Amino acid sequence: MWKGRKTHALRKDLALEPNPSDHPRASTIFPSKSQTDVREKRRSNHFNHVSPGQLTKKYSSCSTIFLDDSTVSQPNLRTTVKCMTLAIYYHIKNRDADRSLDIFDERLHPLTREKIPEEYFEHDPEHKFIYRFVHTLSSAAQLTAEGAVVTLVYLERLLTYAEIDICPTNWKRIVLGAILLASKFWDDRAVWNVDDCQILKDVTVEDMNEMERHFLELLQFNINVPFSVYAKYYFDLRSLADDNNLNVLVTPLSKERAQNLEAISRLCDDKYKDVCRAAMRRSFSADNFIAIRRSNAILS
Repeated sequence: MWKGRKTHALRKDLALEPNPSDHPRASTIFPSKSQTDVREKRRSNHFNHVSPGQLTKKYSSCSTIFLDDSTVSQPNLRTTVKCMTLAIYYHIKNRDADRSLDIFDERLHPLTREKIPEEYFEHDPEHKFIYRFVHTLSSAAQLTAEGAVVTLVYLERLLTYAEIDICPTNWKRIVLGAILLASKFWDDRAVWNVDDCQILKDVTVEDMNEMERHFLELLQFNINVPFSVYAKYYFDLRSLADDNNLNVLVTPLSKERAQNLEAISRLCDDKYKDVCRAAMRRSFSADNFIAIRRSNAILS
C-alpha cells in the first residue's frame, strides 16, 4: 500500500516538472540519452590507448579567433541536420520502452508499397540511415536550419505530452510529422502535404492529413516555440556535435566576417522585437480593450 502511494507521488512530482520543449530552464532530453555512449567511447579509447591521431580541431588564441559559419539566428543547415538526426538516433537507441500509437506505426501505415520484412523493425536504425531519410525530406521540403531545430522541439514535445517512445516501428512517421509541422508553422510553407506525397509516392494525402491532425492533438495544439527554448536546443545540439566529434569547418575571424555577424545579430534582434510586438497585439484581450474605452478623457 505504501509502495503504491510512493509511486503515485513520484509520478505526480514528475508531472509537475517543467517540460523541456516549453520551458527554457528545463534540460533538454537528448543530451542525457547520449551521455552513456559518449562516456563509453572515452573510456574505451583510454583503456585501449587509442590515439586521437592528428588534431584537426582548431582553438582560438589571443591573435586569432576561429569560428564556424553557424549562429543561433542563422545555423548551418548541413551541420544542424546532422546534429538533429544524431539526437534522434540516441533517442531511439537509449529509449526507455517501446510505447507507441497506431497512427505512427509503420507496420500499420507503411510509407512504401514494398513489403518490409519484420526483422527490419527489430533493429535500431544507424545514424547515417536516419540522416539520409531526414536529408531527403528536408531538401525536398526546403526546410531551413531553424526549422530543423524546431523539428526536434516538436519531437521531444510529442514524446513527453503523449508519453510514448521513438523506436524502430514509428521513428519515420514521427520524424515526418515533426518536419511537416515545423515547415508549416515555423518556415511558413503552405500545402506541404501534397508536396511531400511527391517525395513519398506511396503515401496518400489523406494519410498525411490524418497523421498531422493526430500530431497536433497530441501536442494539445501547442506549436509555440519561444526563442529562449529554440536557443537552448540550438546550443545543446552544438554541444552534442562537440561531444561526438562531428566535423565542423571553422575559419579565422576576419574583419569582414565580424561586420557581417554584427549586422546579422542586429537584424535578428530587430526581427524578434517586431515578432514580440505583433504577438502582444494579437494577445490584446477584450478586457483591456474595454478598460481603455472606459478610461477618462483628458480635456485641454
